[in-house]
Amino acid sequence: MGEREQAFVQEAFESNWIAPIGPHVTAFEQEFCQTVGIGHAAALSSGTAALHLALRLAGVGPGDEVFCSSLTFIASASPIVYQGARPVFVDSDRRSWNMDPELLHQALAERARRGCLPKAVVLVHLYGQSADISPILAACNQYDIPLIEDAAEALGATYKGRAPGTFGRFGIYSFNGNKIITTSGGGMLVAEDPAGINEARFLATQARDPAPHYQHSEVGYNYRLSNVLAGIGRGQLQVLADRVEARRHNFAAYAAALGDRPGLTFMPEAEYGRSSRWLSCLTIDAEQFGCDREAVRLALEAHNIESRPVWKPLHLQPAFEGCEAIGGAVAEDLFRRGLCLPSGSSLTEEERGRVIDVIQHCGYA
Repeated sequence: MGEREQAFVQEAFESNWIAPIGPHVTAFEQEFCQTVGIGHAAALSSGTAALHLALRLAGVGPGDEVFCSSLTFIASASPIVYQGARPVFVDSDRRSWNMDPELLHQALAERARRGCLPKAVVLVHLYGQSADISPILAACNQYDIPLIEDAAEALGATYKGRAPGTFGRFGIYSFNGNKIITTSGGGMLVAEDPAGINEARFLATQARDPAPHYQHSEVGYNYRLSNVLAGIGRGQLQVLADRVEARRHNFAAYAAALGDRPGLTFMPEAEYGRSSRWLSCLTIDAEQFGCDREAVRLALEAHNIESRPVWKPLHLQPAFEGCEAIGGAVAEDLFRRGLCLPSGSSLTEEERGRVIDVIQHCGYA
């Protein structure tokens, strides 16, 4: 947090605009559209809420199936279940760690032959890196399936010069406390369709009909962002480029110090775009390095340094037991060997040095 955020929050207090409506909300939506290059946006209480509304607006309902990236956080798939639908999890490719375009194309072709295409595809952009959107979007368009982009982790990244999250029918972003910019809690739903975003705003404010009394013709949600938090978001948005550079600097420092160690392989940057490096991630080959991912994590923990395994694939999660998985070996391997290192925008050289020192003394060293 900085002075910009404090000034916007103070303005909200002075004007007494505290509720989930107000000038900061409108301005945040407009400024966010300018930042990512999209026509319309609705500021919401979380990225999960944005994804839930996107699925509802895409017509997903009970009994439907929705294809979803497997290597991701559970919030990418939970809203599918909110709608009474069933997730089908698609494996990653090694080039980007994101959804495998060829695997998706094959699966959709097979489903088309069987006459059971999914209602939508949720494409996640993982750890600050865009998926290979063009072939995935082409496959979805071929079968008239709406593509919903979960760019919660990829604000500040690019794909062929554009922001991931702006290619599909809907895109979603998160401003949770751990994201590259934060409103403490919040999200954004974006689209080029003004009617869709207007409908999202309607549903996000309890679907209240335009009447002088409280009348509701359908059930909505309490999903709008407060004016105070939108003020924080406006301030954070002004330093997004600085946050991306800080994250990329973290990654470069780790890669320079550790990239030549046998058995350590950093998450690649796909040639089609620029990663924000929201998190600095690597995989560990235990045979070459001398110890496995878990031993490194515990060594860091012993020095009061938090690191995390990469996301456990959703097709392995107990909550989704019985759900279909298309492939899965790549995501499972990345989970088994992958580690996320400390990556905060305020990480100091001394702190990075501590991380590097512990890892250098692990394994065969």
